[in-house]
Amino acid sequence: MKKIIAMFLVTAIIGLSVNAQEIPQRKQGGFKPQGHQGLMKHHRGGIDKKKLNLTDAQKEQFKAQHESFRKQLEELKKNENITVKEWKIRMENLRKENKTKMDGILTSEQKAQIEKMKTEQKAMHEIDAKAQAEKMKLRLGLSDEQSAKLQKNRTEMAEKIKAIHENKSLSDEKKKEEMKELMKKQKETMKSILTEEQMKKLQEGRKQKPGGMHGQKNEKKEVI
Repeated sequence: MKKIIAMFLVTAIIGLSVNAQEIPQRKQGGFKPQGHQGLMKHHRGGIDKKKLNLTDAQKEQFKAQHESFRKQLEELKKNENITVKEWKIRMENLRKENKTKMDGILTSEQKAQIEKMKTEQKAMHEIDAKAQAEKMKLRLGLSDEQSAKLQKNRTEMAEKIKAIHENKSLSDEKKKEEMKELMKKQKETMKSILTEEQMKKLQEGRKQKPGGMHGQKNEKKEVI
């Protein structure tokens, strides 16, 4: 099982959170795109670009596109004559355009290889999730019925989180509010599934886990 999702999923969903008076990112110096290698990895959801056998020409194209994207973002950041809403629309359009151009650099074979790697990654994530679920079952002494309820709860949570994330009619602030409410309900659901003793063990396990709340930023949290 994985840990309760509250921290990293809320962050992922409200990454471009905006207040009413200020265009996001400006206060912190603006959006900073990564180098073309990091950009490629981010663009492909963590796909290892080495396995794609990029040519020198493709690497140069990615580098040039990165530079073009960076300049466009810098120009957008300097524009003081647009509203927050318009800023967000332009930012989204720039990102979509950048993704399209990056896709155009790849060959059909490389795109097929990416899809294959994504499928393999998904399979590995599912295996890891099952292993984590079994560990949690043993550590907390869960019954088969409890395990089944937790599995159902994880699936439902993932669907609800995805729905919030993909709902373009919601503002970033509204998404944040709905995520908070969802996490509040999740906490109550957990209490209805686990016994008081199991909840205590769960909390103790989180405190004892290396790199917990104050550990490394890349440390994955368990989700029940």
